[in-house]
Amino acid sequence: MKVRKLAKGEEIPYNLLLLADETVEAINRYIAKSTLFVCEEAGELIAVSALFPIDARVVELKNIAVVPAFQGKGIGSLLLEHVQEEMKLAGYEEMLVGTPDVAIKQLTFYRKLGFKNDHIRKNFFLDNYPEPIIEDGIQLKDMQVMKKRLR
Repeated sequence: MKVRKLAKGEEIPYNLLLLADETVEAINRYIAKSTLFVCEEAGELIAVSALFPIDARVVELKNIAVVPAFQGKGIGSLLLEHVQEEMKLAGYEEMLVGTPDVAIKQLTFYRKLGFKNDHIRKNFFLDNYPEPIIEDGIQLKDMQVMKKRLR
């Protein structure tokens, strides 16, 4: 498996990004200014991450997704560890990530990789998506923002 930065002009893998974000419109709000990294296996894209610069010190992980057939095999962790190192080398000091405040699986994933709760973005999913988003039978409302120091 190979992790690499998506080259400028290379097709944006919306099919993968949509595994972690609900709409193309939501993705388009951040994608133009984001740096994308992908994981490839036998020439096939199996994972993606999108990193959006907040300022010269802070970068936000806006999206990370792994093809369902490859989930649970450590690929997401490997990709996130790789992009953390890349962002550290690029001079960033902190990485943020936002996930639904009721998404236990995602919260646990980020905590295992050293992220800590920072703040809540109230009504994020109500204000930023045209249709209600239901996950595990619960309508998403607030976003838990987590932070990790990179240096």
